Amino acid sequence: MKNNIRITLEYDGSRYDGWQKQGNTDNTIQGKLENVLFRMSGEEIEVHGSGRTDAGVHARGQVANFHINAEICPDGEAAREYLNRYLPDDIRVLSAKIVPERFHSRLSAISKTYGYYVETGDKKNVFERKYVYGCGKKLDVKAMRQAAEFLIGEHDFKSFCANRRMKKSTVRRIDEIRIVEHGTKLEFLYTGNGFLYNMVRILTGTLLEVGSGTRRPEKMKEIIAAKNRDMAGRTAPPEGLFLLHVGYEGERETV
Repeated sequence: MKNNIRITLEYDGSRYDGWQKQGNTDNTIQGKLENVLFRMSGEEIEVHGSGRTDAGVHARGQVANFHINAEICPDGEAAREYLNRYLPDDIRVLSAKIVPERFHSRLSAISKTYGYYVETGDKKNVFERKYVYGCGKKLDVKAMRQAAEFLIGEHDFKSFCANRRMKKSTVRRIDEIRIVEHGTKLEFLYTGNGFLYNMVRILTGTLLEVGSGTRRPEKMKEIIAAKNRDMAGRTAPPEGLFLLHVGYEGERETV
């Protein structure tokens, strides 16, 4: 008999090649988790993540699940303790619990919230330099908020997808975009039912161009309608991006 274990974890993605295990590198979050679980069980165990964060991207609330022999791992706490004992210091399992067999961290998710952090001052805080994008200039927050309004709702976000050969649907729903000021630092919060490859970073890069005066807020309508990656702004760097929360049916948003 096997238990389906759901874990919530945080990680500093600075030195990793993203979430997803790849043939040309074992330096991924998924790879590190699977290596420890192999040590625990003596079996190859596949860890399913709620989303594939890119190289250099961080998480405060990534969710994953895996199936493991119930005799070896009788409950979630045993999994959490073992993983935290052998994982690197920049990956930590916050919680773990047994969930129904049908639960899948990605397929069962109904929403995700990402945060992107920008420093508008002339230099980044020394202790936050790996977790904030240093824009280095004052931005028009009001204009960015106006532009963000055009992105709310269900749209074809093909213009904001880095995968130009995407064959699956590029229609997604954004429920909320908040831009919060913390002194010279800006926090961009995006909540929606799913995000395309590099979508949050491209959305942010485009909003930053609005904030710097190189695009008008109304241009967002044309960018969406074009369904052309070349129409949107640049891709913001990975270090400012965090996966904050993954939502599931019957659970309250905590961000």
